[in-house]
Amino acid sequence: MGFTKIGVVGGGAWGTALAQTLSQAGRDVTLWAYEVDTVQEINEHLTNRIFLPGVELDERLRATSSLEDICSSELLLLVPPAQHLRRIAGQMAPHLKPQTPAMICAKGIEQSTGKLLGEVLSEALPEAELGIVSGPSFAGEVARGLPAALTVACADEAIGVRVAQSIGSRQLRAYWTNDLVGVQLGGAIKNVLAIAAGIVDGRKLGASAHAALVTRGFAEMRRFAGALGAKPETLTGLSGLGDLLLTCGSPQSRNMSLGRALGEGQSLNDILGQRRAVTEGVYTARAVVRIAKERNIEVPISSAVHRIVDEGLKVDDAIEALMSRPLRAESEN
Repeated sequence: MGFTKIGVVGGGAWGTALAQTLSQAGRDVTLWAYEVDTVQEINEHLTNRIFLPGVELDERLRATSSLEDICSSELLLLVPPAQHLRRIAGQMAPHLKPQTPAMICAKGIEQSTGKLLGEVLSEALPEAELGIVSGPSFAGEVARGLPAALTVACADEAIGVRVAQSIGSRQLRAYWTNDLVGVQLGGAIKNVLAIAAGIVDGRKLGASAHAALVTRGFAEMRRFAGALGAKPETLTGLSGLGDLLLTCGSPQSRNMSLGRALGEGQSLNDILGQRRAVTEGVYTARAVVRIAKERNIEVPISSAVHRIVDEGLKVDDAIEALMSRPLRAESEN
């Protein structure tokens, strides 16, 4: 039997969409948001116009600005920006019951340490039952009841099954796995690759270049994640290839749209200055390159994105460097 009392931590687009679909499925859902005005708007008007415009929220959904309040939930879905997960989880620690399932729904790698978010949560909430929820899902589509599918990763299969039952509905299908590393890395690396795909699109390099970029990006994802212990079948599943195809294929993606703007010649500071939502690929690129250097993993596309967003490399110079790399066999075996 699934969990019925669910707390969602994070009032951005994806957190609000998850809370919406779970509330509509009959779960008892409380949504925590950092912004007091967002909490007030949800409770008084059933809207979140800043982060999820155009969606009327379920009347049973309740929002709060108290982390202590949300820690009484049977199941927690953690959806803060990846770089804030450690701080928010640390604030929850004194109030959380031991063995409470805490599922990370954010996608990224902690930039300051190079640690996966699962490692971060294990340090911040050592008594929680850790898990990951990820997959190809645009918040606006899920919030409007359009069909989608996600992967739930837990070391304990029984908990994974219960979580899948809890978040699953006629509109949202959930599968489970025990490959936490693969599910995390698929969701994190695809954001970096989506920036690259957006640059190709913004530079008007054509559909052939886009297809080549996504294909070689997937090879890079498999190479990197495999070196860290991910299972190949996870990377060809929803949280790997599925999420990559979605994020690299539509400007609805914050990461692809940022890359497109870079390709059109806009500066990173100007792009980020116009956004309220976080674009995780900007932070993840540096972390991926850091880990790759430590482990001697070849990540040319992620390295190019890192040099563009962190070091000011010109887009045309990055493209030239990628196209000038030595020829090699396609198969890496």
